Amino acid sequence: MKPLLIAAVLSSSVFATAQAAAPDARQIVHELYQQGIAKGDQQVVRKWVAEKYIQHNPQVEDGRTGLLKLLDQIHDPANPFKVDIKRTLVDGPLVVTHSELTWGKNRQVAFDVFRVENGQVLEHWDALQVHPEKTASGHSMIDGVTEVRDQARTDSNKALVREFMQTILFDGKLDQLPRFFDGDRYIQHNPAVADGLSGLGAGLKAMAEQGITLKYQRMHRVIGQGNFVLVQSEGEFAGKPSAYYDLFRVENGKIAEHWDVIQTIPAKSANGRGMF
Repeated sequence: MKPLLIAAVLSSSVFATAQAAAPDARQIVHELYQQGIAKGDQQVVRKWVAEKYIQHNPQVEDGRTGLLKLLDQIHDPANPFKVDIKRTLVDGPLVVTHSELTWGKNRQVAFDVFRVENGQVLEHWDALQVHPEKTASGHSMIDGVTEVRDQARTDSNKALVREFMQTILFDGKLDQLPRFFDGDRYIQHNPAVADGLSGLGAGLKAMAEQGITLKYQRMHRVIGQGNFVLVQSEGEFAGKPSAYYDLFRVENGKIAEHWDVIQTIPAKSANGRGMF
């Protein structure tokens, strides 16, 4: 084989190996969250986070520098910060993680959405809620099915969930509820609502009797992979502006399971941006 041809073959082989070894968006987010943020490794943050990182968490300043400042604030040797990622979805440049965060006795459930392009994390949205010990259904806010399946049904599952959100939660057509579910087979992880379609109805009724308003006013994103679909929305909860993160698991064209986080939207943001 001629020298130039050998060089070309070797060069293409090395390039292919490098390409195969390059981390994908899911791996980047996991390393950033579990090593960079959870363990306070600033080198990992600098490696994966763009300098002009766009931040939507209202408590954190904009840019990579804002995230580095956060590490100094949350890391306390007496109260180790831990991240337990339960579910991860990838939809184009968006990566969703559904996690439990703990430091000391503080337990919160978080949904995070990262925008990853060209090997860099460019933007981040999230919402957090305290994780209670007891729930109406007996399920935690984080347990349940974790495996991403039915990849070929991603688009149809996203369409189903979007239609459910619009019909039921935005338009309030509760008489249409049964067509989105397989009878009363429905697993619920909202801490105030019991399992089943009957539990959902009872939970909504109980909130209404207590004067707790639940309003969905704008749907921002529908993100999905296979049998999981996450919807980012905003509205009002108990009279306060709120961010809604609703995760659905779809099985055979019906909604089978639901997790959520509701966070009050503060009047001021450390980065000057909205939560969406």
